[in-house]
Amino acid sequence: MTTQPMALASQLFDALREASLDPPGVSRASYGAGERAAHAIIRSAAEAIGLECRVDPVGTLFMTLPGADRSLAPVMIGSHLDAVSHGGNFDGAAGVVMGLALVAQLQAEGRMLPRDLTILGIRAEEMCWFPVNYIGSRAAFGLLPPHVPDTARRSDSGKTLAEHMAEEGFDPQFIRDGRASLDPTRIHAFIEPHIEQGPVLVGAGLPCAIVTGIRGILRHPICRASGAWNHAGAVPRGFRQDAVLAVTELATRLETLWDRMEREGQDLVMTIGEFWTPAEMHAPTKVPGQVRFSLDIRSEQDSVLDAVEEVMRSTAAGARARRGVTFDYGEGMRAAPALMAPHLRAALRDGAAAAGVPFLEMTSGAGHDCASFVLKGVPSAMLFIRNQNGSHNPDEAMELADFEAALGVLAAAIGTIAA
Repeated sequence: MTTQPMALASQLFDALREASLDPPGVSRASYGAGERAAHAIIRSAAEAIGLECRVDPVGTLFMTLPGADRSLAPVMIGSHLDAVSHGGNFDGAAGVVMGLALVAQLQAEGRMLPRDLTILGIRAEEMCWFPVNYIGSRAAFGLLPPHVPDTARRSDSGKTLAEHMAEEGFDPQFIRDGRASLDPTRIHAFIEPHIEQGPVLVGAGLPCAIVTGIRGILRHPICRASGAWNHAGAVPRGFRQDAVLAVTELATRLETLWDRMEREGQDLVMTIGEFWTPAEMHAPTKVPGQVRFSLDIRSEQDSVLDAVEEVMRSTAAGARARRGVTFDYGEGMRAAPALMAPHLRAALRDGAAAAGVPFLEMTSGAGHDCASFVLKGVPSAMLFIRNQNGSHNPDEAMELADFEAALGVLAAAIGTIAA
């Protein structure tokens, strides 16, 4: 396999696509055949360019280019190699391929970094396979609850994580025991290159972006507003306990907050992804007595998530008092924002200037393995690559020219990052 950086990247993307083709896209199930094939392809390429390779008990692939002082904590670059069912070829994989392309470029230029550079191929990031976020990176840090191997089941097979790990030759007991293969005190910095999963870079006409942070999440997947079913013609307004109007009021108040936050320059996105009245009860001639809905709120700022929670509380209290409608937001989860390290963002900005690559600074609305590293106190950064047509679909269309531009940024910055 060639060691010319962009030729290597092109060959790897083609090989990954061919090995996991599942028309109309690719499928690389977590702890499944597609992910296994991807790891084998990447490891073979890493060994061909002289990297030291090893795999930890949960399947994380470590590929290391020795630096001048091997006693120093390494810089790590990487991402995940699983992909959603019938998805695109670049989500996750672009970050691992960029790490190998960077190694090839350093070798071609005869550059040795002051410390080791380790490329990571991480397992099981996509939640569509197992209903647990960041399985691979959290398992490597010892962050997964010990019950997860035996309670999390894969969506397509129904088998547990433990069963799939064992089938792939890995050790679920490592997770049950709370052990770790990644020591945050032995990581100098972590960089995750990744395709952008939205349209911002396409709209801006720019090839790459330096990420400011990964949005925190406030998620309530099973919400319910309960009032009373009644006759649509016979019940005056003052006697109605209309659940639809109550949830509509919540949506209106949330959008009013969103509008104000945007005007003030605050970061916020909100989604009501599900909203329905139960089919077994609803009818055109009934006042709706119940609405089921979901809430997904994201922000780079904890204070904004606090403000959303206050709107939820006050709307529920008001609906109970004025409409006789009660809200039950169900069991929710809240994940803190993961902010990128200022000195690494500065190094990437300087790298972009040195490489002559125009860029944007932006928030990541989607979650990434990088959040696990931030949670453990590892200085971290992300570099987004422009990508047409979004992600998690077969129409992902990252251009190799944009990948090359982002690689140029990283190559120009890596000396400062590793110093």
